[in-house]
Amino acid sequence: MADGTRLTHLDEFGSAHMVDVADKPVTHRRALAEAVVRMRPETLAMIVEGRAPKGDVFAVARIAGIQAAKRTSDLIPLCHPLPITKVSVDLEPGDAEVRITSVVETDGKTGIEMEALTAAAVAGLALYDMCKAVDRGMEITSVRLLEKSGGASGTWAREED
Repeated sequence: MADGTRLTHLDEFGSAHMVDVADKPVTHRRALAEAVVRMRPETLAMIVEGRAPKGDVFAVARIAGIQAAKRTSDLIPLCHPLPITKVSVDLEPGDAEVRITSVVETDGKTGIEMEALTAAAVAGLALYDMCKAVDRGMEITSVRLLEKSGGASGTWAREED
């Protein structure tokens, strides 16, 4: 690559492989990710007022995100299973949208970013599933890493948009 880095999930022949982390030290690692679900204002009002036909949308989305973080290595082929020490998923209503943030932590040898991203994305999918009968036009956007810390690469934070 132009900046001197290489894709760690590719070997010297360009074949995909799981990275060997055996010699890496255990460090505390934390990642914060988000997803945004845009919807009609009436849909958001229904969610906030507790009138969704399927029940408590935020509770179901939160639990789905937590479960997803714990199953990330089953979903993403080259992810290592990690001993997760914390998962939180928060849903914040805005102006015709819900902002989902996830924080995932571990004491491990490799990063926890994929778990945080998976938690946010799946929470968004669960929210969509809970409300699709009344608003099929909902849109899940901005699934992205906001910050990470720990490991050899240290701390990284997305600059403000």
